[in-house]
Amino acid sequence: METFQDIFTYQLFQISDQAITLAHLFLIPLVLWLIYLFIKKSSHLLNKTLNARNFNADVALLIQRLYFIVILTIVIITGLGILGIPLAAFAFVSGAIAIGVGFGAQNIINNFISGWILMWEKPIRIGDFLEIGDVRGSVDTINTRSTRIRRIDGVHLLIPNSQLLENMVVNWTLVDRMVRTTITVGVAYGSPVRKVADLIMQAAVGEPEVLSEEKAPIVIFEDFGDSALIFDVYVWIDSFGDTDLRTLRSNIRFRITELFEANNIVIAFPQRDVHIDGQVRLVRPPKKNESQAADS
Repeated sequence: METFQDIFTYQLFQISDQAITLAHLFLIPLVLWLIYLFIKKSSHLLNKTLNARNFNADVALLIQRLYFIVILTIVIITGLGILGIPLAAFAFVSGAIAIGVGFGAQNIINNFISGWILMWEKPIRIGDFLEIGDVRGSVDTINTRSTRIRRIDGVHLLIPNSQLLENMVVNWTLVDRMVRTTITVGVAYGSPVRKVADLIMQAAVGEPEVLSEEKAPIVIFEDFGDSALIFDVYVWIDSFGDTDLRTLRSNIRFRITELFEANNIVIAFPQRDVHIDGQVRLVRPPKKNESQAADS
């Protein structure tokens, strides 16, 4: 027994008049594991409480992150105090972090700070539909280093938080979820334009997703085209996502086509009229027997 006691109390090194023994090497992982279990359990309870009180998802995430950092700091300091290990024992960690920052950890720190700015100022929230360059998708989660976005094709992307602050980001749902889209249709010259406008409006209003009161559809006689009379219909939808808009436009086009066919309205197609100046002489090619007789 004394042998085991001697082994565990064997002094490995000394920091600030505090002896670091072999027992500390076993107790520190145990304490860290207990800290992990405590934080995990308490975070789960906090999450349930926030959800029960209908907290906004972004606010709940920010509270959980702050809670994690505060509790982790308090518990680690308390645990080290119980073990009798001074904080000076971890001074080398600060030095290592400083060296890491000097050799390329700036991006990590930048993304970390950007993550907190996103969660605090909330220019981007969980559930928002974003357009970043050629990427379109909804925000799944905002982490301290990166933001996970689910594209419209189901693929998940991890975008560094610093890019969301430094580059231009189109947030379709920053203020509200209402989005406007346009459908263009051309009809043949000679078509009754008032009737065409009424049929297009009928097709737009008949779509259930289209707003008809707050943002009613508008039909515009846009232009006299080369081969068609051009009409645009502007509709608003209380939704978001490229897939929703594509489906909406398709449904309205189907309905416009059906109404035009029922009312004998011709959808225009590119065509050209050729006008010839001067006299044109048409020469009939000789028949086969006539050409043979001429040769003989």
